[in-house]
Amino acid sequence: MAQTEPYITADGRQIGGVLMDMRGITLRFGGVEAIKNISFDIREGEIRAIIGPNGAGKSSMLNVISGFYHPQDGEVWFRGEKRKPMKPYQVARLGIARTFQNIALFEGMSVLDNIMTGRLTHMKTGLLAQAVWKGRAEREEVANREIVEKVIDFLEIQAIRKTPVGRLPYGLKKRVELARALAAEPKLLLLDEPMAGMNVEEKEDMSRFILDVNDEFGTTIALIEHDMGVVMDLSDRVVVMDYGRKIGDGTPDEVRNNQEVIDAYLGVAHE
Repeated sequence: MAQTEPYITADGRQIGGVLMDMRGITLRFGGVEAIKNISFDIREGEIRAIIGPNGAGKSSMLNVISGFYHPQDGEVWFRGEKRKPMKPYQVARLGIARTFQNIALFEGMSVLDNIMTGRLTHMKTGLLAQAVWKGRAEREEVANREIVEKVIDFLEIQAIRKTPVGRLPYGLKKRVELARALAAEPKLLLLDEPMAGMNVEEKEDMSRFILDVNDEFGTTIALIEHDMGVVMDLSDRVVVMDYGRKIGDGTPDEVRNNQEVIDAYLGVAHE
C-alpha cells in the first residue's frame, strides 16, 4: 500500500504523501517492450525527474501517466484511487497537465489565446451559450481570463500577450507552452524536456520558473530532462530508466553515485 506520510528530502524540505503511484508498468508495441515492469511514485509537492539515455522509455512513461498510452500490465494510482484506462482529456480533468518535447502550440493564434486553451477543461457552458456570451458564459470567461492573466504575469510574458505564437523565438514558445499547462491549474504538471534546444540564459530562466511554480503554487512536477546539471539542481528525487528498465531511484546524490546509472550514461553508446 502506498505511503501517505510526509517525506523529508535530502536538503531538509518536507514533501507530501504519494500523489501518483505507478505499479509494475509494462508497455508493449508489438513484440517490443518499451517499459518493463517499472514501479515508482510521485509525491505531492515534489519535483520528480525521469532520466535516461535516448530510447530508455522516458517519453513512453510520461505518455502512460498522461493517458496517451495504456499499459498492458500494471496499475496507475492517482490520489489514492486506481485509475481506469482513460483518454487524455479525461486525465486532464483529473488535474494532470503537460508540455511536449516538440512544441505543440497554435502558431497562428496569439499568446493569450493559446494560454486560454489551457482552461478548456474548466469551462462548463456549452458552445451556444459561449457564442451568445451572456450571463453564466460571460462570467465564466471573465473568471478564466483572470487566471490566465495571472499566469502571464507570473511567467513575465506580458509584452508578448497579443503576439502570434508563430513570430516568437523558440525559448519564448517553450514558456508559452508552460503557461498553457499552468492555466489548467494542475495537481500534477508533466514537463517533457522543458530545456531542450535552449541556450544557457533560457535554461536559467526556465529553471527559475519551474522552481517558482513548485514553490509558490505548490504544484507537483514530473519532468524529463537530459541536462544533468539541471536535473541535479532542481529535483527532489530521480528515477532512472535504461532500455525500458528502472536502474535507479532516489535522491540526486544517490543516483549520481549509482554505478549502474554511471555505466548507462558513460558506458555503451545508445542509438
